Parts: sequence; structure tokens; C-alpha cells
Amino acid sequence: MNTIKSLFATVLLSLMLAGAAFAAEKVNINTADAATLDRVLHNVGASKAEAIVAYRKANGPFQSPEQLAQVKGIGLKTVEQNRERIVVSTPRPAAAAGATTGAARAAAQTR
Repeated sequence: MNTIKSLFATVLLSLMLAGAAFAAEKVNINTADAATLDRVLHNVGASKAEAIVAYRKANGPFQSPEQLAQVKGIGLKTVEQNRERIVVSTPRPAAAAGATTGAARAAAQTR
């Protein structure tokens, strides 16, 4: 009987750990490439993922998850199914060309 309890506890623990491994992976819809969007978002295949990236390039970063519904082929139902997976944050702007860092300016001043 102890063997059965032990086996049951082991199986239960394994399932709990597996559940944590399958916890929703998150994706930033403003920075992710199409392959990542395809992999992480449910009911979003390669063509819809490409459409998301194309929409983002044409219209700028998404301001909310609901804005995904403006992409052809993505509806509010898909957004709701993926709400736990979607992160919306604006990408950091690239440093201006020719801009120097504080350390570089300090080094230049001491020369």
C-alpha cells in the first residue's frame, strides 16, 4: 500500500512540475519576430504572425493587446485566448547616430 501511495505522490508531483513547465510563455508583441509570435500565441500561425509584424511596421508599436484585433485575421476572441501571453511595451529607441556615452565624453575631455 505504501508503494502505491509513493507512486501516486511521485506521479502527482511530476504532473505539477510539468504544468509549471507548460505555463504560459509571454511574448512582447512590439518586439517579437514572426516565428516567436507563431510559437507562443495560440491560434496564430505563420501567416497571421507575419501579418502582425507587417502591421506593426506600418503602424508603429501596439498600445494595447486589443489593438491586435485590427490585424487582418486576428479577432478579439484570439486576443482574449492569449491575454496571459501578451506583453505590450514599447521598444527602446536606438541611440542616435554619432551620440557618445558619458564615459566616452569624459575620456575625450581628459585628452
